[in-house]
Amino acid sequence: MDKLPPSPIVSDIPATNRKLDLAGIATSYINAKGQHEVIHPDIRERLFSAMAASETQVDHSVISPVKVFCYGSEYQLILNQPGEYQWHLQLEDLSLVALPYEQPYHGKTLSTDIAITLPSSLPLGYHQLILNAPTGNWQCKVIITPERCFEPSSLLNGERLWGSCIQLYSLRSETNWGIGDFSDLKHALREIDQRGGAFIGLNPIHALYPANPQSASPYSPSSRNWLNIIYIDVMAVPEFQQNEAAQHWLHNEPIQQRLREARETFLVDYPQVMALKLEGLDLAYQQFKLLDERHERVQAFAYFQQNCAQALQQQAEFDALHAWLAAENKQMWGWPAWPVEYHDAANPAVRLFVQRHPDEVRFYAWLQWLAHTQLGECFALSQRQGMAIGLYRDLAVGVAEGGSDTWCDKTLYRMKATVGAPPDPLGPLGQNWGLPPMDPMILQQRAYQPFIELLRDNMNHCGALRIDHVMSLLRLWWIPYGETADMGGYVTYPVDDLLAILALESQRQKCMVIGEDLGIVPPEIVHKLQQYGVYSYKVLYFEQAGINHFKLPQDYPAQSMATITTHDLPTLRSYWHAGDLELGESLGLYPDKATYNALRLSREENKRALIATLIECGLLTEKPQDMSMMTAELSYAIHQFIALSASLLVGLQPEDWLGIVMPVNVPGTTDQYPNWRRKLSCELQEMFEHPEVNELLKAVHSGREIA
Repeated sequence: MDKLPPSPIVSDIPATNRKLDLAGIATSYINAKGQHEVIHPDIRERLFSAMAASETQVDHSVISPVKVFCYGSEYQLILNQPGEYQWHLQLEDLSLVALPYEQPYHGKTLSTDIAITLPSSLPLGYHQLILNAPTGNWQCKVIITPERCFEPSSLLNGERLWGSCIQLYSLRSETNWGIGDFSDLKHALREIDQRGGAFIGLNPIHALYPANPQSASPYSPSSRNWLNIIYIDVMAVPEFQQNEAAQHWLHNEPIQQRLREARETFLVDYPQVMALKLEGLDLAYQQFKLLDERHERVQAFAYFQQNCAQALQQQAEFDALHAWLAAENKQMWGWPAWPVEYHDAANPAVRLFVQRHPDEVRFYAWLQWLAHTQLGECFALSQRQGMAIGLYRDLAVGVAEGGSDTWCDKTLYRMKATVGAPPDPLGPLGQNWGLPPMDPMILQQRAYQPFIELLRDNMNHCGALRIDHVMSLLRLWWIPYGETADMGGYVTYPVDDLLAILALESQRQKCMVIGEDLGIVPPEIVHKLQQYGVYSYKVLYFEQAGINHFKLPQDYPAQSMATITTHDLPTLRSYWHAGDLELGESLGLYPDKATYNALRLSREENKRALIATLIECGLLTEKPQDMSMMTAELSYAIHQFIALSASLLVGLQPEDWLGIVMPVNVPGTTDQYPNWRRKLSCELQEMFEHPEVNELLKAVHSGREIA
């Protein structure tokens, strides 16, 4: 055997490489084909230059700013510089504030000590260690977390639940204003509950851009901490009902005509809908301003403002300023396009605007209160009905370049990079989502507070939270700004700390967690997600066992949610007819004709394999005569198949009940396709009165009970 060369010692590694490694920029990764792929050194350097690590250094001279422990482990804080320090620990519960003279939450270190061992009696939560010495003072947030995320008792007892995953904007009704709203959501909750369903899953309902309604992607939000006001049901707002001018406006024939047109369109007309809603809500706001300050709604809004504090104020300032600038110039799509004096929330020009337009700012804060109130009513309804989960919300992987989150916090978000995904079979060219990433080093420097607040805001008013691209807790594909998706590299994140905090917030909010773990899933995160009680996401199309065979229902893992498809994939009918592949070819999403032909061939093989599996399970008696057609019988069998899965959760799309072909989103496109606009083909009431839909849902519910 040849003798191996000696391993290089650390000092032999170039300083440049060490700094890139310390910043968490990967040197290579395993691609979708299972092959080792090296990240070009120039790309690594460009990613480093985009990070805050190249601009600031975190002061860890004595102790790190944050330390996360699992409950029951040894709580030991390592000192970077041994010395004589006095320390005391302030518990999160202010009723248990530990003063220096109170045992056991204070102590001293010796000059030779390299660690502080904290009491084993520390409760779950966020505590603050304060370290004092003649040379300075330091603080470290000490976070004690549970082992696993919250799970409803029904799932712990082995019950198999099902629900519907809807795009809220796609719902039709005779009362909405051209887009699904929170009242439509209440209607859907009642219907799903009556048929035995346990939840409705929503697309992200994060804040978008009232002044730029064409930017409609729920996965490119202005802020992930606030709500999209377009989902407010204006007619359910008491002040709109009580205002004579509002009622006169509503029943004016030109307004009625605009409402009819908005309802009847095949695609959501976001500019028309937003204009109508803002007009109606402005009239309602005028009525609200007339209410006595002791009125219960005025007091409720005041409490909301006080509780949300500066974060709400900044969101309202952004929306009000955006509306003011866009009224003069429609090209003001986001803050990078604004005059430079408005580029930062703290700039004097912004503060002057706020001083001169306090009522406009308060109006947008009021709209957030309305949206939270109506969403809260939806969740409360689901709980009164006894739905085990009720609502589950969706947390997008990031925020858009020109929105309020980046406007308020340019240090946390790195504007010289965007995130996406490397090339894979679904996206042979890769994907660039145009979202600036959070800097993991700044996240740690701030003791993870932005992440904590993000979880709290999104676990509000729901029983489950789906985390889009959950691998982002471990790593994100960063792309230097302006480059194509294949010219990127992975940047690592403190996955153990983030998952532990996720478990703590999940338990506190009684909100279970579902992780969307599709695409290139590194093996190191699979076990971690299982360990922390994060439910996996299993899509029928991908759940295959070897060549020409799909996994049997009993082989699905219990700790998962099974679905037929997702918002980024073709509907069942489109999948069967290969309509998605034809659409992708027409949009130029494949690098060459050979790729398209290979995908078509693979699709035909998958269809034959699925038919064979359905026959093996006794859900079909024989192979269909026409394999090219998605029939009602075949759709019924596929829904039965997924209902029988061992997954404790099953989520189904109304598009598949109705046989819709057109997808809601085509990944890799922007204006080439009308993403996030396609409505359902019929109104809610009509859908739930349809005999075939009811027969299908009855079979799904029975399958869940049998499984």
